[in-house]
Amino acid sequence: MLVTVQLSAQPGVRQQYVTVPFCEPFEDPMPGLAMGDPDSLGFDPSVLTKVDGLIDSTIVAGTIPGAVLCVVKNDRIAYLKAYGNRMVTPFMIPMTTDAVFDLASLSKPVGTATCVMQLIENGRIKLSDKVSDYIDDFQPWVDKKRKSRKQDITIQDLLTHSSGLAAYTSATTQEERFGRYQPDSLMWCIAHESDRGFQPRTKHRYSCLNFITLQHILQKVTGMRLCDYAEENLFKPLGMRSTTYFPLEEFRRWDLRPYAVPTEVQPDDSLALYCAVHDPLARICNAGNSGNAGVFSTAEDLALLAAAMMNGGEIMGRRILKPETVRLMVTIPRENAARVGTALGWDVFSSYSSCKGTILNDSKTVCHTGYTGTSMVMDLEDRIAIILLTNRVHPFDKGSLKLLRIGVADTVAASAGITVPKDKNRK
Repeated sequence: MLVTVQLSAQPGVRQQYVTVPFCEPFEDPMPGLAMGDPDSLGFDPSVLTKVDGLIDSTIVAGTIPGAVLCVVKNDRIAYLKAYGNRMVTPFMIPMTTDAVFDLASLSKPVGTATCVMQLIENGRIKLSDKVSDYIDDFQPWVDKKRKSRKQDITIQDLLTHSSGLAAYTSATTQEERFGRYQPDSLMWCIAHESDRGFQPRTKHRYSCLNFITLQHILQKVTGMRLCDYAEENLFKPLGMRSTTYFPLEEFRRWDLRPYAVPTEVQPDDSLALYCAVHDPLARICNAGNSGNAGVFSTAEDLALLAAAMMNGGEIMGRRILKPETVRLMVTIPRENAARVGTALGWDVFSSYSSCKGTILNDSKTVCHTGYTGTSMVMDLEDRIAIILLTNRVHPFDKGSLKLLRIGVADTVAASAGITVPKDKNRK
């Protein structure tokens, strides 16, 4: 059956209509995490609620229009609250806890890395595999002084951001050279033209190109698009009923669109992006199906993932990874130089890990942020997760969340009675 639907249901965003096959929403949704009493879960409510003032003051300052905070302890949600507005132009729509956010780079560990770890667990790929085994003519690192000295880039190097690949490339240049929605052309440029800035495993350089390359490896091995593989093997099995990719020129998950949070107002028509990934490479080159960005989700869905990760890959009888795979994923490989602070998709102590704050156990806590204003922190020892979702880039891309993220993490840690400085880690 064909139906004509309105793609944009919110004011101030581009109104589009399309005729598509009718598809049901997420079938047989499984329950999410139950709410728990903060006090009974070990939090001091008088301290925990101080996060409200931190977030409210950031909204008043104009840094963000709104946010959703979710604090998880073990398999319960200890705190869940919405702040401010989902949209502020051309007029305001209040924020709600079920708002669906563009996760931006938080998509890397939530989507791409978790799916890649499933392939590793199942023996379909290995961390030591050369990228060139899957991507034709993928160029190795070559010593500029001694051309005969070369080293292949591996899947592990991509996951740990120690490959040396350039951090990014211009989506505008890609579009001018190859046209819009040309993911294979982008991959060709990464394979043949992207800078290999240093010998793999010797340094850390955060790179979106690493995870776009992982996307292509996964797609070659599975014969499925990343967005489809993640939906069938991660989001649905775990019960993440409000999590998806929004591939452009497709009508996917119509049931989630009324809850989506708009991002940046575009200069060409003064309308905000809506149900379209904010990241330029993911949107312009990869049409929304991308390894570096593209997942849309809610705080409660991410709480499910966090609880599963903190419980060895399973929650409420739903397993996505084995315990040994989770341990591998959150551990920095021994082969990497000490300055490489990233595990397999999750950050441990790189220069991007300040969202963990100053109190949580540094070596036992992993995290990641997203450019749009999202972040996720998991203390694997105390089994506390902090999920802070904001729409920082709405209506315009400005402002920093570094101090807010640190403040929220430290307040949550203090409310849980954690006082050990991170440079004095517990054994």
